[in-house]
Amino acid sequence: MTTYGLLIFDGAEELDFVGPWEVFTVSSMLRDRADTAVLVAERPDPVVCGKGMRVVPDHTLGESPRLDVLLVPGGRGTRREVDNPALIEWIGRTAAGADWVTSVCTGALLLHEAGPARGRRVATHHGFEDDLQARGDVTVVRDARYVVDGNLVTSQGVSAGIDMALWLVGRLHGRDHARAVRRYIQYDPAPPYLADEPVAY
Repeated sequence: MTTYGLLIFDGAEELDFVGPWEVFTVSSMLRDRADTAVLVAERPDPVVCGKGMRVVPDHTLGESPRLDVLLVPGGRGTRREVDNPALIEWIGRTAAGADWVTSVCTGALLLHEAGPARGRRVATHHGFEDDLQARGDVTVVRDARYVVDGNLVTSQGVSAGIDMALWLVGRLHGRDHARAVRRYIQYDPAPPYLADEPVAY
């Protein structure tokens, strides 16, 4: 059984945790509900995310179960939470007991502040790469959707968290299982407006 814990806080980017949540819960469903995914927040009140979605946590920091996988999302709220000693202490303590520690987007900032990302290779949102690198004691990888460094798996912004989560369930439960999860959620990106489309003259 794998227990996934996804941290949430005011200003968290919705897809940063909802995308991996979908992957983790579908993975559990395909394993006859063998696994558990929980949302953890500092307080029991609904969390107001970056785009206005309201989410009710399953646990507070003080009552969270032991987590096999910790996921820390990004979003505008990370700029505030980096100075929240209760949250940073919980991340550091929880990460020390987890098998896997993961982040999406600027969640890498919180992992750096809490300690797990220090001295490691990490990915983060392209708009925050220079800022994170400037904090020191970290190597920001700029050309990968997600980066694996030991038991630390960090991903670039927003949708990259889905790639990271699929890799992780494949590592935990096998590549064929991960492919089944990907097929179930019909994750086969084919964006209609590519950024590198040639300019028409």
